[in-house]
Amino acid sequence: MKLVTQNFLLLSLLLIVTCAHAQEKTMNTGKKNTERDAASKNKIMLIPFENKMYLSEIDAKINQESKLSAKQIKTMMRDGLNEQLYKKLKGTMSVVDMLEDTAKTQKDLGNIYQYLSYQYQKTPNQEKYKAPSNDKENKNVNKGQLSVETNGDSRFMNAKLKNATLVPYLTGKYKTNLYLFVNELDIKSFNAIPGDFSSDSNRKIIVHYTIYTFDAKEINSGIAEIAMPVQVNNPTKIINTYFSQVADLIVQRLNKALLVN
Repeated sequence: MKLVTQNFLLLSLLLIVTCAHAQEKTMNTGKKNTERDAASKNKIMLIPFENKMYLSEIDAKINQESKLSAKQIKTMMRDGLNEQLYKKLKGTMSVVDMLEDTAKTQKDLGNIYQYLSYQYQKTPNQEKYKAPSNDKENKNVNKGQLSVETNGDSRFMNAKLKNATLVPYLTGKYKTNLYLFVNELDIKSFNAIPGDFSSDSNRKIIVHYTIYTFDAKEINSGIAEIAMPVQVNNPTKIINTYFSQVADLIVQRLNKALLVN
């Protein structure tokens, strides 16, 4: 009788643990499904950064390994970042990539760049996101060149549209209701201890971006930052490994924003 009672108690305990695990798994899956459902209702336009918005401190190292010219490196990085974002986005929503068929999109992409202005603004807190306010004193693209921002606060390059009719036009033509602007790509190289190849914190890939809705509401923006080891100079590896991580981070923030907007 005692053995039967012990077996019954053990079976009950196992059932409780199993049910709790199943409930937790269902709750986690439910959250992911909710994000996926929210994202699937949208169609996003992916807008690459302008050539002048590329700042890299490691292109000489990339050239040594790949033999690519400065122009080729910039083009590869621009295309590669767009490709990784496209791959991550298309898993949850429809995507219009403005680099996919330039014969069809070149004119519209040129119009987008024509009506874009850039401002350095305080980097938003992603935990409690709030769109940054306008700060006209912090414009830093003058005569087609980036200038140095000296403000001590963490800042990012934000994109602002100067033409109120542009987004309605794009929405009508492409049926898109979201717009992901890649504003700037920085690849930073920080001083490391000579001969120390174990550190992964002396290089950083930093992507400045802004996400708008069709009614020009800014639902997420800021910087996506990923550390990269000093010995990585192969452009294909940079794109497939580290740009992929950046893209994951941006898409996660987008999906989160869609749940609350």
